[in-house]
Amino acid sequence: MAAIFQGVGAAAALPSSPSYSFDSNKSVFSPRRSFSVRKGASFAVVRSDGTVNLNPKDRRAQLLISNAVATKADSAAASSSSKPGHELLLFEALLEGLEEEMERDPHVCVMGEDVGHYGGSYKVTKGLAKKFGDLRVLDTPIAENSFTGMGIGAAMTGLRPVVEGMNMGFLLLAFNQISNNCGMLHYTSGGQFTIPIVIRGPGGVGRQLGAEHSQRLESYFQSIPGIQMVACSTPYNAKGLMKAAIRSENPVILFEHVLLYNLKERIPDEDYICNLEEAEMVRPGEHVTILTYSRMRYHVMQAAKTLVNKGYDPEVIDIRSLKPFDLFTIGNSVKKTHRVLIVEECMRTGGIGASLTAAITENFNDYLDAPIMCLSSQDVPTPYAGTLEEVTVVQPAQIVTAVEQLCQ
Repeated sequence: MAAIFQGVGAAAALPSSPSYSFDSNKSVFSPRRSFSVRKGASFAVVRSDGTVNLNPKDRRAQLLISNAVATKADSAAASSSSKPGHELLLFEALLEGLEEEMERDPHVCVMGEDVGHYGGSYKVTKGLAKKFGDLRVLDTPIAENSFTGMGIGAAMTGLRPVVEGMNMGFLLLAFNQISNNCGMLHYTSGGQFTIPIVIRGPGGVGRQLGAEHSQRLESYFQSIPGIQMVACSTPYNAKGLMKAAIRSENPVILFEHVLLYNLKERIPDEDYICNLEEAEMVRPGEHVTILTYSRMRYHVMQAAKTLVNKGYDPEVIDIRSLKPFDLFTIGNSVKKTHRVLIVEECMRTGGIGASLTAAITENFNDYLDAPIMCLSSQDVPTPYAGTLEEVTVVQPAQIVTAVEQLCQ
């Protein structure tokens, strides 16, 4: 297993199967627009043999290593090279899924800022303009409300546009189009129009990207009727969710995390899609249900190893579908463990965790032996300072403490 430590406060442990790694030579962070990305940003990688690759100039990274949650060593696993399929980074998996759907269906097109010959800020559209032409991979001006509205209109006429927001925070400029048009037109037209559009892009707390580029906006869009929402967390489900979203007749918002683009996983060679309304059982357990998604999945898995050492058996579920919730999978887990911990990067007030808490309480309250606990980000703009940024986001040690309190 490889544990990734990116910047201050971004410690994440990755599950042993499938295997993940971070390739520093393929960093795709773009300096375009107003991203506060520093060249030569440092990180440390803890590999399966316990060795640490650390930039000696970064003392904060050294502190992270020493303060990381202690975890139990993984059992020996088969080499990923011996498994069928091919290895891709998460952004490459998104690109592969998009490319396959564009080859399969000529109605699929892409639009957004720098998605064409530049290949997208995070290279999710790299090479598509050369292969499919400028009409199917359309570079747009910096005008989110305009090109999002254009994409919705294109969907009404029978195309299947994939609209990239260079950052989810920028899509707030298109909130009117997403809410009043994208989510409502199927209903307000009496079913005459379907809106098969995918709106996707990076979000979440990055690595000192500043407040405007570190927003967690899932709950903003969750309140819009008529919209489906999914969040990818691995290369496998990134590709599967991308393909499923493009094929859906409903408008789908696909949330990607800015710090997960360089996760590596071996995925199948054959065609597959993921269910847009289904959660993923990451780790079966008996004592407590931990519900999470996106980057927090890895903080939870790091905490889970410590919890196992302490004698706890947590069940970890990546909810993936943020709207609607997979209450079948969640409910069966609650009926088994009788305790629930929600771990999210979204804001505490009105966040995904608040909606999930309400849904569980409404449907499964009789099965709970303890109040639902929710660990969320602080209700503050994300600070630029690394040490303060770390405090705003849930850390593995907090997850361990919460489970111990729940299981007393």
